[in-house]
Amino acid sequence: MKKQLGILGVLALGVGMAVPAQAQDEVGACLITKTDINPFFVKMKEGASAKAEELGVTLSTYAGKVDGDHETQVQAIETCIASGAKGILITASDTKAIVPVVQQARDAGLLVIALDTPLEPIDSADATFATDNFKAGELIGAWAAAQLGDAAADAKIAMLDLADSQPSVGVLRDQGFLQGFGIDLVDPNRWGDETDPRIVGNEVTAGNEEGGRTAMESLMIKDPGINVVYTINEPAAAGAYEALKAFGREDKVLIVSVDGGCPGVQNVKDGVIGATSQQYPLLMASLGVEAIAAWAADGTKPEPTEGLEFFDTGVSLVTDQPAEGVESIDTAEGMDRCWG
Repeated sequence: MKKQLGILGVLALGVGMAVPAQAQDEVGACLITKTDINPFFVKMKEGASAKAEELGVTLSTYAGKVDGDHETQVQAIETCIASGAKGILITASDTKAIVPVVQQARDAGLLVIALDTPLEPIDSADATFATDNFKAGELIGAWAAAQLGDAAADAKIAMLDLADSQPSVGVLRDQGFLQGFGIDLVDPNRWGDETDPRIVGNEVTAGNEEGGRTAMESLMIKDPGINVVYTINEPAAAGAYEALKAFGREDKVLIVSVDGGCPGVQNVKDGVIGATSQQYPLLMASLGVEAIAAWAADGTKPEPTEGLEFFDTGVSLVTDQPAEGVESIDTAEGMDRCWG
C-alpha cells in the first residue's frame, strides 16, 4: 500500500486547510452513503471512521437500503440536523431532489460536503470532494476506441448506466465515455439523447451485479452483435460479463468501467474488464472529516482545486493493454493503489 499512501498524502496537501491535531470536544459529523454494501462506500466509511477517531470527531453513519433510496437519505439528513452535528458528508442518490433538505442543513449551520457525486447545482453543497468523473469516463472511452482502431467506426455499444433519475455521477461518466470514444454529445447534462447509430441502447443497473446482468441481457436481446460495453461501475461490469458468458460472447466484447476497487482491478488482470478508471474513496472521506473538524474549530471552508468547481481527488486508468496516447497504469500498480 506504500504507493497509495504516497499519492493520498500528496493530494491531501493540496486542500489548504489547517486541521487541528485534536478536534474540539463534542464535534459530531454524519456520513450518508448510497448503500452500505458496495465496496466503494464500505471503503469510504472506513476512511471517514479512521479520520474521525484520529481527530476526536463523533461520526454517525447512514446508508440507503439500495442505490437510489432517496427518502432514507433525506431522513438521515434530518436526523443529523436534529442531533446538532457540525457537518454532513453525503453521496447523494438523487442529486437534484436532495437539494432542499441539504439547504435546510446549511441554514442550520452545518457544513455539507458532497463526496464523489456532485449535487445539482454543484454549489448546493459547501464543497465537493470527488473524482473528475467526466475525465474517468473519457479515459475508458478513449482507451476502448484505441483498442478497436478503425473498427470503432462500426462499433455496437451497450451503455449500462446507474439510475433513471440520472444522478450527476452517472451522467458525467456516461458522457465522458462517449466523448472519449468519439461520439457527439447532444446535451452533456443528460444521457440517452444521443443519435449516433453505434449506441445500441441505455439500461440502468442500480450499480450492482444483478442489475448489470439484467441490463446486459436486455441489450443483447436487442442486438447480439454488441462488442463494447460501458458500465457505471465494476459490480455492474461483473454482472454484464456473466450475461455475456451466457450468450457465448465474453471473449468478443470489450468491457470498460469506473471504480478501481481491488476486485475490479483483479477483473482487469483476469481479462473480465479491459480497463477501469480508478478513484480514491478513502481520500474523499478522510478529507471530508478533516474539513468538518476545521469548520467546527474556526469556520474554515475547504477550497476547490484551481480551475475546477470541486476538489479533485484523482483518477488513473488501469489496464494491462496500454493504448498509445491514453495515459494508464498496469494492474500491478493498480493493486497497490486499490481499495475494498
